[in-house]
Amino acid sequence: MKWVLIVVGGLAALVGLMALIGAFVSRDHRATSSILLRQPPDTVWKALQEIGAGGFDVPIIVVESSAPRRLVTQIDPKAKEPFGGTWTFELTPEASGTRVTVTEAGWISNTIFRFLARSLFGYYGSMDKYLKALGTRLGETVQPAHS
Repeated sequence: MKWVLIVVGGLAALVGLMALIGAFVSRDHRATSSILLRQPPDTVWKALQEIGAGGFDVPIIVVESSAPRRLVTQIDPKAKEPFGGTWTFELTPEASGTRVTVTEAGWISNTIFRFLARSLFGYYGSMDKYLKALGTRLGETVQPAHS
């Protein structure tokens, strides 16, 4: 019984410490990730539409759409998620294809999630996963770059 109390107390202290540190992490964040595809902007735009504007299981609304160069999506505020924000997709023609840049302007309300996002998961995981899926959809293997 003594060991159970020690373990439970240790876990509670760890969660409390994560919440305390998370309280000092900014609620808002900004992250940018990009890839270069060997495809013209129109082809990339079509693939972007086929995958979906978010590619994940949260309700997304389109805020702006200027084919084939700019798309802004937002997590639907009506969903009442503990996080939110926008993804801005920019397609820039280059000599060898199209550069796709995604900028996330997000926020995380829960201080423990803020701590975990900042120290463990990072802010780039979802964007990189999406960009790799986009590359795969177009038959390319890509490695996202961060700025």
